[in-house]
Amino acid sequence: MTTVISVPPSLDEHTFEHVIEQLAIAPEGSKILLDARHARWASPYGLTALLCVAQARPERIGFAVPEHPETVSYWSRTGFFRHAAELYELHGSVPRAREAHESDVLLEITPITKSDDVHGVVGRIQQKAADILHGQLNLETAVTGSFGMALSESCQNIVEHAGLGGWVAVQTYKYTRRLGRRVVVIAVCDAGVGFRKSLESSPGHRQKDRWDDAMALEDAVLRAVSRFRHGDAGRGQGLAGIRRFVGRWHGKLTVRSGTARIGIIPEWDEDVPMTEGLPYFPGAQMQIIIPERVGDAPARARGSTTSSRGRSRF
Repeated sequence: MTTVISVPPSLDEHTFEHVIEQLAIAPEGSKILLDARHARWASPYGLTALLCVAQARPERIGFAVPEHPETVSYWSRTGFFRHAAELYELHGSVPRAREAHESDVLLEITPITKSDDVHGVVGRIQQKAADILHGQLNLETAVTGSFGMALSESCQNIVEHAGLGGWVAVQTYKYTRRLGRRVVVIAVCDAGVGFRKSLESSPGHRQKDRWDDAMALEDAVLRAVSRFRHGDAGRGQGLAGIRRFVGRWHGKLTVRSGTARIGIIPEWDEDVPMTEGLPYFPGAQMQIIIPERVGDAPARARGSTTSSRGRSRF
């Protein structure tokens, strides 16, 4: 028996939840086929999260590739099929692999398994990111170093917390639906142990009356709680640095882990700061969006103050 999981035509951090919902109710022991034939667009988050689906499954599952020529060509330029071929049984026509060269791909999908990978990623993207951030998004030149730091810390979370490898991708495009201007997007996804189990592994961890994935995300993202001891200088502070970076440049940060999703939400977006009761999905999936600067008016971020159980407004 084969269970067909439909991939939405437009795949991002919100619509990917439809994939997880279908996986959650798939009969145990059935073969899985992800059907992306009708997909037309996917964000860096959508593509890296698709790789996590296969990473999380003990058996090799099927993947029906998009049928639209422009879609399959773009997914190929991002490097998606090169990694998917190692994880999925691909069904359909896949273009011959070639190097990413389009300006909208700052960093093609890149595996992260060790610290050396993190240094390589930052080194490859630094100059190109500077050109995009300053030349196209009108951000101050000072943002370049902070961007490299945020990218490095995001990837380092995979190395230190996931327990297995993950993927990072960086892209710039016009965010028409919400903002009407260009953005740069970082997606860092893995299917590892997730934040709750990572924090539980800390020698000083004490079980709280309420302890779940949402609380773990609040501890990690809002309170900079880490599984590392306080004496480990510089350890576990990555998310705090990312949060400061996002806040300074009026961006958006979302992190999904287990059954919850937390967000640092700017005024230009209508997302909710916390969503609980989601279908379980392993690991951690992070997205950072930094918008083009237009004028001097700030777009302040809203903290995690309200909760949406089992749903997310979009």
